[in-house]
Amino acid sequence: MRNVDAAGLGIGDDHPPRIMGVLNVSSESPYDPSVYDDPGEAAEYVDEELIGEGADIVDVGLESANKDLDVLSADQELDRLDTAIETLDSTSGDAVWSIETRYHEVADEALARGFDMVNDICGFADPEMPRVCREHDVAVSKMASPADLERPGAIEAVDDIYDALAMNGFTDKTILDPAFGGWSEAKTHEDDRETFHRLREFRGYGRPLLVSINRKSFLRTVAGRSTEEALPVSLAATSMAVERGAHVIRTHDVAETRDAALIGAEFARDRTRASAGADRGEVAVEELDVTTVREAERHLARLGADRTVAESAVVRTYELTGVTQEAVGALRAATEAVDSAAAFALADEDARAARPRSAADGGEPTRVREDTRRGLLVGTPAGLTAVRSAVSGVSTALDTALESIDEGSK
Repeated sequence: MRNVDAAGLGIGDDHPPRIMGVLNVSSESPYDPSVYDDPGEAAEYVDEELIGEGADIVDVGLESANKDLDVLSADQELDRLDTAIETLDSTSGDAVWSIETRYHEVADEALARGFDMVNDICGFADPEMPRVCREHDVAVSKMASPADLERPGAIEAVDDIYDALAMNGFTDKTILDPAFGGWSEAKTHEDDRETFHRLREFRGYGRPLLVSINRKSFLRTVAGRSTEEALPVSLAATSMAVERGAHVIRTHDVAETRDAALIGAEFARDRTRASAGADRGEVAVEELDVTTVREAERHLARLGADRTVAESAVVRTYELTGVTQEAVGALRAATEAVDSAAAFALADEDARAARPRSAADGGEPTRVREDTRRGLLVGTPAGLTAVRSAVSGVSTALDTALESIDEGSK
């Protein structure tokens, strides 16, 4: 995983989760608590409510990205930039300042006048944006979007997000945003939930992830909450996102989100990582966060490696209950045939069943009912598929059980 230096702020697996607080200088923005058109009032808000409560980054929006509103031109955004610059100059707190825009002209001007990074909501749909960010040597968050400056985030199929993130390439300091939210009419809450389920997959480019999930409707509808009531669901999702590998959380609720992100980081699994100097002949190691075959395929594609290896990159473990002696024998034979790709281990209770009981009990062995016989079936998706094929027909009950395993192993 590449770490990114954003004006001295480290972002990536080697750093704590970063909080991006939101300031809007657009009167049409939908969330009133963050909207200011007076630089003095905006600066006070930034110092007290954003930086003062733990924001590492201040993200300034010049216009609302609401799909139902007209898109401003680059010149219209530039007309609003003075307010953002005056706000920046008037704040006393220390933070990285990010300009939210879709236009390279706006990014260039903002960076020349004191901004530190770019939040490109159209994901390099403007092909000059990467050049500007490279020339200024700044971090840039790139949101998955179509190649259309008027349709930020409007990727309608989750399977298309990964490819959209690659549009017009990356800079050395690119951060990726999979684009949560209702950016198009065709995008559903279920699409957003699937994107969240697959969050680890978007680490496949080896770059830090930014998520913007604050009070989003795909979360609110789970609990039946309004925007004003949705802070708890946002915080729950924040902890989960960080545990799944997100590095930057964009939010209007800085203090609370910071705490939730720290909890997610505290209980995230440790990933082995050891840097090394290639010039000294050393070998680096990094444990990838792979839980599905699809995630493994993403990393293999990034390396240009053989994707068939993905079938061996994930191991699943299932407990089977109610297997007959005949099924036990078939499973053992099948797993032995695929060598280390799968294994079956019978529960100890079946081993104990063969031991005689005490003399007081008549010395008769304990018998285990066949419908309570249990064991663990472990294997890669490819190995489990081979086992399923090998034991097919042993019993209808076993066939049905293994069909469900095969469906869930990918």
